[in-house]
Amino acid sequence: MKAGIVGATGYGGIELFRLLREHPEIEAIHLYSSSQAGEDFTNIYKHLNSQETIVLEELQPEVMKYELDVVFLATPAGVSRNLTPDLLGGSAVIIDLSGDLRLKDPESYEEWYKKESASDHILKQAVYGLPEWNEEEIVNAKVIANPGCYPTATLLGLAPLIKDRLVEPHSIVVDAKSGVSGAGKNPNPTTHFAHTQENFQIYKVNQHQHIPEIEQALHGWDEAIEPITFSTHLAPMVRGIMSTIYLKMKEPLSERELHERFSSYYDSRPFVRVRQEGNFPCTKEVYGSNYCDIGLTLDPRTNRVTIVSVIDNLMKGAASQAVQNMNLVFHFDEEAGLLRLPVYP
Repeated sequence: MKAGIVGATGYGGIELFRLLREHPEIEAIHLYSSSQAGEDFTNIYKHLNSQETIVLEELQPEVMKYELDVVFLATPAGVSRNLTPDLLGGSAVIIDLSGDLRLKDPESYEEWYKKESASDHILKQAVYGLPEWNEEEIVNAKVIANPGCYPTATLLGLAPLIKDRLVEPHSIVVDAKSGVSGAGKNPNPTTHFAHTQENFQIYKVNQHQHIPEIEQALHGWDEAIEPITFSTHLAPMVRGIMSTIYLKMKEPLSERELHERFSSYYDSRPFVRVRQEGNFPCTKEVYGSNYCDIGLTLDPRTNRVTIVSVIDNLMKGAASQAVQNMNLVFHFDEEAGLLRLPVYP
């Protein structure tokens, strides 16, 4: 297998490189950068200085689509919508880590991302890459839209109840938090150390671009679901997503029944770990791994369920989930190259 990473100099790109270097099926990795082509990758990321010289290459889609087996697009929004058409038609499978191909409605993309949408032709080909719930489509895909970090944690936490249509359609409230790396590599006043350290900040109130992505998936499982309340916060940590979800049930279930339902859905999925009753995860417990840990409880006074879902935003929320999708589409062991325990502390 020959893999290419476009946007290799970003945080998602360097995580992909780290994972693919250890993947048993990957023979060669080509790194591409539109702004730093010709530079030595190890000069950009000094922690790689024991590796051989790795020169960043210029983008040549007409060559890449025939010479590579898989191309990961770890690019900002607005790039892959133009690059994907040029990469199609060859042997390469395309896995897009940006948000360009996730929303099926072009008008919704343009409203939330404030950018021109990809063409209908490309959007129709793109398969949403949430492996635990869309494996049948992923294994036959040529283009995969890797989910966002907030949607991954939120949808994995909601799916067992939404798919069985057990949730009051108007009741979903999501209170989500992210580490600073979720904002990307380029610094800005909001992510400056002096601002984020010892600070906790809500941002993009009612405007986060992951809202329509989450709602699109929820409507696919239960068309009765109404718009959700979704708030995002920046936490003073490098990595991690915690999605705390509140909802009401249509019919009463005991806490034991809720846990049994979640366990039955995820027992066969290697990267989702459902906690025992009364046990809730924290972001450190999935740090550096492809795991999503979920804890839940029922408040009998209000009939409201609280679900806590945590992931590493750069891993299960980006790079390692992309590798998981690669494993599925090429019929490798789903866990290949991903069997790493979380880093703690």
